[in-house]
Amino acid sequence: MSEATAPLDGATPEAVEAPEAPEAAAVEVPAKRARRPRKPTPAAAAAVELAAAEEVAEDAGAGEHPETAGVEVPAKRARRPRKPTLDAAAAAAVDLARTAAEEVAEDDSVGEHLEATAEGDRIVSHAFACLLPGYRGWRWTVTVTRASRARNVTVNEVCLLPGEDALRAPEWLPWSERIAPGDVGPQDTLPRKADDPLLEQGYEATGDAEADELALWELGLGRERVLSPLGRDEAATRWYDGDRGPRTEIAENAKAPCSTCGFFLPLAGSLRQVFGVCANEWSPEDARVVSADHGCGAHSETDVEVVADAPASPLVVDDLDPAAFELVDPSS
Repeated sequence: MSEATAPLDGATPEAVEAPEAPEAAAVEVPAKRARRPRKPTPAAAAAVELAAAEEVAEDAGAGEHPETAGVEVPAKRARRPRKPTLDAAAAAAVDLARTAAEEVAEDDSVGEHLEATAEGDRIVSHAFACLLPGYRGWRWTVTVTRASRARNVTVNEVCLLPGEDALRAPEWLPWSERIAPGDVGPQDTLPRKADDPLLEQGYEATGDAEADELALWELGLGRERVLSPLGRDEAATRWYDGDRGPRTEIAENAKAPCSTCGFFLPLAGSLRQVFGVCANEWSPEDARVVSADHGCGAHSETDVEVVADAPASPLVVDDLDPAAFELVDPSS
């Protein structure tokens, strides 16, 4: 073993220090320069404040920090949808759009070009006036497009769409809202309304079918449902404001109301004070429900002044003297 590597007497190998390299001892390592912190941009600062406010609001909602329960979180701004720009190549394809519309339309019903509208990126709809009879305000609409970085424009679809002042059919309504009084014919049947507000139960059900049926007939009703107060009010209003009420021409010209007529039959129940049925066959309201203050010219107690006609004297002809008559020759 050489002297440079031999351990000293009484020293362990761990205690022996390695000789310092002369090159490393002479070189000075320069210290790294500390970077200055970047100043945050206004957008970044706003994002940090928004995140902190949301975190505070979440903690307040969870009940961890009651003192921050009243902190209002600013709402995030919704991004405005980007408005598509009108593609020049697709907007210039008017002749292509007209040709496509004429292939679908009939009898030269494609009119003048009205407008070109951008539907999306490189998607344009061309509108042409419709000349079909009965389609006033409608438009032949042809949608064209082109691929990215392509020059050829192609047709997507052709359809007939209504404009703002187009003549259209009325909005569809279900039959329950469309049917009107007088529409039910002799062979028509209306479906039953289980929850009709104009009707109510004629009796209270006990659960026993036999007992319910007996109670029904003992009450003298004979009907499972009867008019509700709302049904009676609507019927009375409809009758009183209708053609058999006091505000009609025949009632205003009557000499006396129906309440004083002998042919007036009052209704039963609470409606008898206002309504009755006419039983005069000479009246135009015969067999109809009329109000008590209605009237007509066939009142039982009214009369007209009868003017006595002078008796006609008999014709006296003297047929004994022929000279009293002038003879006429029928051949002349």
